[in-house]
Order: sequence, then C-alpha cells, then structure tokens
Amino acid sequence: MIPINLIPYAFFFILIIGFLALTLKIVPEYQRLVVFFLGRFQAVKKPGLRIVVPGIQQSVRVDLRVITMDVPSQDVISRDNVTVKVNAVLYFRVVDPEKAIIQVEDYYNATSQLAQTTLRSILGQHELDEMLIERDKMNADLQEIIDKQSDAWGIKVTNVEIKHVDLNENMVRAIAKQAEAERERRAKVIHAEGELQASEKLLAAANVICKNPQALQLRYLQTLNDISNENSTTVVFPLPIDMIQAMMGKKE
Repeated sequence: MIPINLIPYAFFFILIIGFLALTLKIVPEYQRLVVFFLGRFQAVKKPGLRIVVPGIQQSVRVDLRVITMDVPSQDVISRDNVTVKVNAVLYFRVVDPEKAIIQVEDYYNATSQLAQTTLRSILGQHELDEMLIERDKMNADLQEIIDKQSDAWGIKVTNVEIKHVDLNENMVRAIAKQAEAERERRAKVIHAEGELQASEKLLAAANVICKNPQALQLRYLQTLNDISNENSTTVVFPLPIDMIQAMMGKKE
C-alpha cells in the first residue's frame, strides 16, 4: 500500500513517465520521422532517440527500404488488336520523405495506380511479337516513365519487370502454327542451301576429273572397291578404262 501522503508524488511520477513515453520516439536506421509543428512542416528527423512534443508536434514515420509491389494483371490490347493479360512487379523506394508525405495522400496507392495505367498505355503501343521478344526494352520504358512521373512524390523506381503475358487458347494455337511453319521454312532453306553447295562441289570435282584422266581411273577403281565391300549379290565385271573411252569415242 502507498502511504496517503505519497499518492500525489506517485501520480505525478506516473504522469511524467507517460509524458516521456509519448514524447520520446525511437527512429530505426531504415526510417525517417517527418515532424509537423502546429500543422506546418518542421523537419525530417534522422535515426536515433527523438523528442516529439504531444499536442504541439505531429510525426509520421516513412520507411526508406525498397518496396516490392505486385502490379495486378491488366487487360491490354496490342497494336495488332490482340487482347492479352499482363502483370508486372515494381521495385521502388522513398528518397524524399517530405515530398512522400506532403505532396501525395498515399504514395503507395498512388504509385500502384500509376504503374497500372502506364503498363496498359505502354504495352498498347507494341505488337504481340514485341511483347514476347523485346521485354527488356519495354521494362526500361516502363521504369523511365513511372520514375519520371513519381519523382514529384519523392519516389525512386529502381526496376520494373513484366512477369507474365497470358494469351487465350486460340492465340496460343495460332502462334504454335506460325512457329511450325517457320521451322518448315528454315528446314527447306537449309536443304536448298545444302543442295547448292553439293552441286558446286560436284561441278568442281567434274572439272578436275576432266583435266586429269588418271583421276577418272582412280575414281573408277574406288567405285569398284566400294561395291565389292558391300554385302551384295551383284556381280561386277570391270572393263579397262581405255576400252570404255574407246567405245564412248566411237559412239560419238
């Protein structure tokens, strides 16, 4: 039991403890404290033990760490009139706590809405093939535009990544057919190039054989050797090359 004569001192001590609890603010290293004095901006207090007088001063904590924001899936109509669903992820951080609190009511929600509208606007200017192939370029464009528009809020956009581009089943089948046709085209081109190179080599070999009759004799013997090495029931009676040439000359 507290003696009656000490009750006023105990009450006063409790008031002091409560006042200090409301006055002293511990600010972590990754936060800043935006302080207002009678409604007017006063200062941005750095990490440590800070004093904020209740009733006269108001304070708002601002986190300076990088925030990961998942941009909801958006319906986008590409420049070639294809409807797709696209979602992305946005990385940003507060670099100016004063602007983040004073210039915008809710910087997180404002950045989210800005990212959604910018995503639809930028991707709508590209064709479907560009969305699927040139993602790095579109990521850079999105980051530049969002960062520029959110700069007035004290926001720095560090990165934007497109996560998924979802297509309907009809478009998936159409793209599969297009890819198959492209593979067939490449196969035909490669086959034609091979035929051309082979014909050039054969023509060069024929020119060499025409200039050197001994080469024709060697080729003749090699052909006979290849036939004899195979498991075949074919019987070959070789004729001298001179006799063949004489018969060809007589025919001419």
